[in-house]
Amino acid sequence: MKVLLVEDEGRLADVVKEGLVAEGFSVDVVGDGVTGLWASTTNPYDVIVLDIMLPGLNGYDVLKELRRRKVWTPVLMLTAKDGEYDQTDAFDLGADDYLTKPFSFLILVARLRALVRRGAPERPVLVTVGTLVLDPSRRAVARGSVPISLTAREYGLLLYLMRHAGDVLSKAQILDNVWDSAYEGSDNIVEVYVGYLRRKLDVPFGLTTLHTVRGLGYRLDADV
Repeated sequence: MKVLLVEDEGRLADVVKEGLVAEGFSVDVVGDGVTGLWASTTNPYDVIVLDIMLPGLNGYDVLKELRRRKVWTPVLMLTAKDGEYDQTDAFDLGADDYLTKPFSFLILVARLRALVRRGAPERPVLVTVGTLVLDPSRRAVARGSVPISLTAREYGLLLYLMRHAGDVLSKAQILDNVWDSAYEGSDNIVEVYVGYLRRKLDVPFGLTTLHTVRGLGYRLDADV
């Protein structure tokens, strides 16, 4: 799941990003409302975490403009202020959820996962491709009845591949949607992680479902 975090408190942004990445999210961070509006209207995100008190444009103005442009990405708003009036403003403008600082990181993660599920009703709670089943709410993966243990990055890659099963995905597409925008290394990292997934998803089961399409990218197919 790809998250845009719009937060001008650098230390808080770093901590939240680190925690979300450890939970399998891909996270982009921007520090002002103008850049946040630009990023959220030009890039695909599963959910946006939006602070209210921002330089440039405040969170209310960013949210109002997003909804005016018919950008319906789920938005969770953050603020240091505490009061029913603030929450009412956020919800009236089209926010999907609201947390007051300081907040529990576990609650933030649970709220984000819930927003992604509610914000994309076409996606089932369980993502299934043949005998491969992924449960986003528990970050659990299994081939039939056999559980498969994945790292956070492997999980993020598999989720993207499963949501686009049958499609050929280029390295550039995968990097844009699984790695964050700050990644500046070689795109060969995609090939490395595809190899990791094959050794966990296919090899132990005698299957070949994760294919390399020479010159184009990778495709995940069902085994049945």
